[in-house]
Amino acid sequence: MKTLLHLLLALLATSLIHAADSAPVRPNILFIAVDDLRPEFGAYGADYIKSPNLDRIAKSGITFQRAYCQQAVCSPTRSSLMTGTRPDTTKVWDLVTNFRDALPNVVTLGQHFKNNGYFVQGMGKIYHGGLDDAATWSVPWGTPAADTYALPENVKLNARRYGVDPDDDNAPAAKAKGKAKKKAQAKAPEAGTPTVPDAMPAAKNIRGPAFEGADVPDNFFQDGKVAELAVSTLQSISKKSEPFFLAVGFVKPHLPFVSPKKYWDLYDPTKIELAPNKFRPKDAPDYSILPGGELRNYYGIPEGSIPDDLARQLKHGYYASISYMDAQVGKLLDELDRLDLRKNTIVILWGDHGWKLGEHDAWCKHSTTENDTNTALLLSVPGMKNAGSKTKSIVEFVDVYPTLADLAGLALPSHLEGVSFKPLLDNPNRPWKSAAFSQYPRNAGKTGAGQLMGYSMRTERYRLTVWVNRDDHTKIDAIELYDHQIDPQENFNVAKAPANGELVEQLLAQWRKGWQGAKPTGAL
Repeated sequence: MKTLLHLLLALLATSLIHAADSAPVRPNILFIAVDDLRPEFGAYGADYIKSPNLDRIAKSGITFQRAYCQQAVCSPTRSSLMTGTRPDTTKVWDLVTNFRDALPNVVTLGQHFKNNGYFVQGMGKIYHGGLDDAATWSVPWGTPAADTYALPENVKLNARRYGVDPDDDNAPAAKAKGKAKKKAQAKAPEAGTPTVPDAMPAAKNIRGPAFEGADVPDNFFQDGKVAELAVSTLQSISKKSEPFFLAVGFVKPHLPFVSPKKYWDLYDPTKIELAPNKFRPKDAPDYSILPGGELRNYYGIPEGSIPDDLARQLKHGYYASISYMDAQVGKLLDELDRLDLRKNTIVILWGDHGWKLGEHDAWCKHSTTENDTNTALLLSVPGMKNAGSKTKSIVEFVDVYPTLADLAGLALPSHLEGVSFKPLLDNPNRPWKSAAFSQYPRNAGKTGAGQLMGYSMRTERYRLTVWVNRDDHTKIDAIELYDHQIDPQENFNVAKAPANGELVEQLLAQWRKGWQGAKPTGAL
């Protein structure tokens, strides 16, 4: 009897071992966020930009050509992606509001993985500025300190933003006091009042120059230091028993366009082409696109139209910053390969929104245009059968959370306002979302200062933007309609054309159904 019991126990132990061996291994996640990266580099057909490492991800994965953010400015788009909800749910329309104010118990993307047994660590710019979320991480988030500029004359110019003379012996203390004062002033608007980031009052030209190319090593600046920290972190977390979710945020190509000189040297400035549509969209409301107040905060940037020679220098700096950031991404990919982690690590890279480089005689983001809402999204999943593919199917940043959870085999929380686009990995050309939805507030319009919200819907062919009273969405201030089949640069608002009356009504009916009405059939 005792021998039979021992035999049964042995068989049970063997079956448990086999079951454990056959259990699927949960994938690691390398989650790379990039600030102000528009979909203009090699993977998107812009071979004049040197981006070999971004292109490595694309070659082993899928490039989303029609990926859209929910609001084209840092904090709202990052809050939306990390919570899987839209700006009207997070109540984050500005750079100072914390999504926890409106959603105190929401489970963020990183938090969801942490709750399901993942080790979750973040570094660099994931949330905006000082708006970190401790609940997201297994260990405290952190970012190495670094200088903004390398050249002494630029360091001195930049110190003015804090009211500091850098030659003063007490400069560090004065700078810290100045930073604290600026932070307090930024929170001055009344709670619940959306502050339009592009229109926030700021002293013009108070920062250092908008670009710099000094002969310094990569790790002189923040992105180089973040890459080094990410590499050392990969080495340590690869030894853990649990899978990891490593979030790494790079700040370039965000202003100022500062990178080591060797990345500037990759480009011939005489071959850099300027935007072909240096004019505002015809028949669009004046407030639809602002000229770019963010850029005017930097030394030497004039009001009004940017001269062509300066515009070419700015684009040179932007391209160099992409190549600098790309090299840091390469260090992470190389370490994944060296540690033999690539075979079980999902790599996702996203630019938090698009960016204008002189299109519509404007710069920066802060609008509902295609330039600002269409952004870079690359996803590489080990073993995917369509590696190297591209898709024109419409996806949104609120879809990133459910997609990563789906790929990792995790249950999807009920609060999500996006859908998993995992089916597109098997069939990149399958029918998918009928539209993407973005928005942006404006302190302008006939309904009164500070009263407008522009809600934009991008279908396969059209972009419809409806500017409504923020408190009463039935009060329409203006409508924009762009036909991408004949006007891909959105130069002509045709909403008022008599021939388009029926089309506008059809699109308005679709727009009123919202994102719920645009979901693909059978989506998670």
